[in-house]
Amino acid sequence: MPGENRGEALVRRFHVETFMDFLALERGLRPRTLGAYRSDIGRFVDYLDQRGIRDLGETGAEVLHDYTVHLRNEGLATATIRRAHSALRAYFGFLVTEGIVEEDPTGRMDRPAADRRLPEFLSQAEASLLVEAVDPDSSAYWRDRAVLELLYATGMRVSELTGLSLGDLDAEDGSCLVFGKGGRERLVPVGTPALEVVGRYLATVRPRLDRGRGEGAIFLNQRGTRLSRMSVWTIVSRAAGRAGIDRRISPHTLRHSCATHLLEGGADLAAVQELLGHADISTTQVYTHLDREYLRATHRRFHPRSGV
Repeated sequence: MPGENRGEALVRRFHVETFMDFLALERGLRPRTLGAYRSDIGRFVDYLDQRGIRDLGETGAEVLHDYTVHLRNEGLATATIRRAHSALRAYFGFLVTEGIVEEDPTGRMDRPAADRRLPEFLSQAEASLLVEAVDPDSSAYWRDRAVLELLYATGMRVSELTGLSLGDLDAEDGSCLVFGKGGRERLVPVGTPALEVVGRYLATVRPRLDRGRGEGAIFLNQRGTRLSRMSVWTIVSRAAGRAGIDRRISPHTLRHSCATHLLEGGADLAAVQELLGHADISTTQVYTHLDREYLRATHRRFHPRSGV
């Protein structure tokens, strides 16, 4: 069309905007997820254009294979390529349903195996040190302590923690309603120590921070608005430094630590899956390898005939 730039032409020719409308309106995906889909499909149609492909009907299994090789050559991580494949499956499924293409070429697309690196986690002693290592002179002491206690007690993601509202916490029941990935919600138990610290924060610090702009959020920043994920990262990082933990620690480290310590204590794998909000139990199963790795490392370090 006259006046269109290259990007707009690609979006129109490959029905990208129609697909995005479908994801937003019919599947109800959140803005961040929509952004990831737009990025993945945008990269793909740009690749098609560079190859001179003007019609989606020309996109067969060979083109998808070459595209995967292209992504690897670009240095993208396996997880990113797997996400790109998921986006393409959704995209072509939509195109077939709408009658835009006759066949879905993604059925023969080999999905790269996921990296199965063991997650970083804290020992139980380190976790205890960390959650108690907030600067006692800080005016936000009870808030920061509550953030750490709740992350470790529940294993929730940082985005889930920052998304908590006052009505989500049931102190009497000792539980918290958490909204996870894909809009799924789950009820998570909260231990007494965490409940007590959160209660102190709500009673003493939050009223001082609240300026009517917090939209009912549990955790507020100094401006009275919802605490950001980056602020939570800063709280965790500072506490790790005060605790003398000299490796990189993130909010996700506390999530991994929560899962690991539950399993070490004899928790059922399915229960941990439910607690963490994993859609697939295979995601939770990675934690079952932790004890074996720890035993191997301990044997290598201390046994006189370990071969080290």
